[in-house]
Amino acid sequence: MTAATATTAPAPALPEPSGPDVVAEYGTELQTTRVLRAPDGGFLWWQGPGAQVRGPLLAPAAHLVPRLPDDTGAALLTVPERAGAGLLHRVAGAASAAAWLRDFRPQARALVAHSLASAARALRALHAVPAPPPGEPPLGAPPGLGRLRDWAHGSGELRERALACWGPDRMERLLGWADDLAPDLAAAPHPEDGRALIHGWASLGALVPPLSRGRVALLTGEDLAVGRPELDLGWLLGELVELAWTTPHQNPAGLQRLLLDAYGPGPDPVLVGRSAVLRVVTHMQDFATYRGWDDELLGYIAFTAELIDEEGRRAVPQGVS
Repeated sequence: MTAATATTAPAPALPEPSGPDVVAEYGTELQTTRVLRAPDGGFLWWQGPGAQVRGPLLAPAAHLVPRLPDDTGAALLTVPERAGAGLLHRVAGAASAAAWLRDFRPQARALVAHSLASAARALRALHAVPAPPPGEPPLGAPPGLGRLRDWAHGSGELRERALACWGPDRMERLLGWADDLAPDLAAAPHPEDGRALIHGWASLGALVPPLSRGRVALLTGEDLAVGRPELDLGWLLGELVELAWTTPHQNPAGLQRLLLDAYGPGPDPVLVGRSAVLRVVTHMQDFATYRGWDDELLGYIAFTAELIDEEGRRAVPQGVS
């Protein structure tokens, strides 16, 4: 396992990819994604800023990401190239694990299971990279938690309705968990507390299985941060918990156990569960912020109240420690 070498100056940005080779395009006012066929038979994933995001997307700490050999069984932690105002990843698949989970054929489920296990091994290797000193490069908490904190301290219909249902105690618990898992390093620089380099947005939407041949890829770079490794695991597990709630015939327990078993021993299951709650709440508030209010969010408010009360225990199958 080796780390990429830092360069003294950023490479010139490639042009933003477009044209007839586009096979998918979607997004929100936070981020847009465009998938194109590549000349070599693979695929290009371009991610750019949404309408509410200022400036280009950057990945200043990408040189810290380890290159993992093919024989490790780990996903490729693919780091991006600059392209226009966005970031370009080169991968072997055209659809994310989130999309494959909507395919109920057994082969699709097996592909997702393989991808999650590969992602867990890759995250284990990433978490072995020591947290860089403050300012080298300037890494703090993941941007998603930053948006969550801004929402919790701000105003808006979702916040007011959530407070009315949750009460202030649940909101304070949620923010306390965020501080425990990925605090502001400038305010609390304690590298001995278990922090490491973390992905920052380990998501089913960022996990790309190969279409036929090639490696599973975990799109990595923009959200790299410093925090507890449990945050990355809980982020993926929280998405599986949310999927089980929104799609009752989905049973994620087997996938949850597989992810944790592939990662291996060490993570604190309490922190993993709390991280899963943070993921679901972050998705809820991102939806309200970048798409607007929808009455569907009333169900999310009640669901997240339950998750906060149980500290996300349903994200960690019994017997996993």
